[in-house]
Amino acid sequence: MFANLLQLLSDHPRPSDQPNVFVEEVVVVPDHEPRNPRTERLILVCWVLIALKHVAIIWVCHRYPVPFHQLWINFPTWLLGALATAMYFVRVRRR
Repeated sequence: MFANLLQLLSDHPRPSDQPNVFVEEVVVVPDHEPRNPRTERLILVCWVLIALKHVAIIWVCHRYPVPFHQLWINFPTWLLGALATAMYFVRVRRR
């Protein structure tokens, strides 16, 4: 609305007098980012540490009397690790 008002107030040529200014074609080149081996190695190391932690928690819960089940500690750790890993691989595949 304001663009038309400014055009009316100024003496610029009408859009019909100008060449075609509309987009006729859009070409999208997919920009794939290669996987980062260093990041994937870090993810693997983190999963090994999560597995060691799971084994340690299971051992502690069987060895000593604790008032909770081992999954109260292990499941959230596994869930957050799986979520972070999935987010990385979905982001890498999407790019």
